Amino acid sequence: MGKALHRARIAAVVVALACTVACCSLGGCGSSSDEATSGPSYSEPTSIETSGFDASAAEGQNDALIDVSSSSKGYVGASATSASKLKFQVSSGEMSYSYDLPSDGTPIVCPINMGDGAYTFRVMRNVEKDSYVEICSVSSQVTLDSEFEPYLRPNVFCDYDEDSACVAKARDLASDATNEGDVLSSVCDYITHNVTYDRGKAASLSSVTGYVPDPDATLASGTGICFDYSSLGAAMLRSLGIPCKIMTGYVSPDDIYHAWIMVYIDGKWTMVGFDVESNTWTRVDLTFAASDGNNGYVGDGSEYTDRYTY
Repeated sequence: MGKALHRARIAAVVVALACTVACCSLGGCGSSSDEATSGPSYSEPTSIETSGFDASAAEGQNDALIDVSSSSKGYVGASATSASKLKFQVSSGEMSYSYDLPSDGTPIVCPINMGDGAYTFRVMRNVEKDSYVEICSVSSQVTLDSEFEPYLRPNVFCDYDEDSACVAKARDLASDATNEGDVLSSVCDYITHNVTYDRGKAASLSSVTGYVPDPDATLASGTGICFDYSSLGAAMLRSLGIPCKIMTGYVSPDDIYHAWIMVYIDGKWTMVGFDVESNTWTRVDLTFAASDGNNGYVGDGSEYTDRYTY
């Protein structure tokens, strides 16, 4: 994914991640005679964890609404109408994330991804060039039901529901899983062997802002950029009850801006050059694995700098 696209797309303060990281960087994900999984028996969820915008519960002014009624579930919604461009800002302390907000009243759902604490949510209207003014603001003290809530549900960068093709495919892939390691292995193997990197798309988006991935579109086309790989992987895993973060940041050797996922499983998945440990956040770079590292857009897979979490 182009550096210019990401920097323009999200104006956010660096989020420090307190997590243990293992790196999927030594080869493609897939079946191997040395592959092994372990862990408690896996039971597929009977339904997905959902998210949505509730206008009846929202607070607002100046044709803008902010819904914090589900903040304990790890998400917040916003909607507004305006003749000007809009942003939706999620802030806690000195950290802040900004998202493009449609001007036609279409709501978006964004993750509450900075843990428990005091948050301020703002709808901002463009006044000139890159300048925005606040038109609506809501403050809330957030206590998440669990640290995993934001990473088990759909959001603006990982949009799916019960009727999504990616959810149906994920359920099919997990139908024979005996543990969460099997689930992760099956999903990663499918994506890395059925989605190819779209260099033309990457080039065309390098100077364009506002790109939002669509998991079902990526599944249907079988092509995408790193953000598409990560969004599809997250949608599939979240729908199966596997906590999954979408990450963006820099990779070595040239500080290429990139996207990947981090997963948390109750169990293990090991293979040659690859090790997902139990009950800790582990990095999985689906784009790198799909290309076996032979892609100038994904770096060398040896060093990652985490920047933004969705």
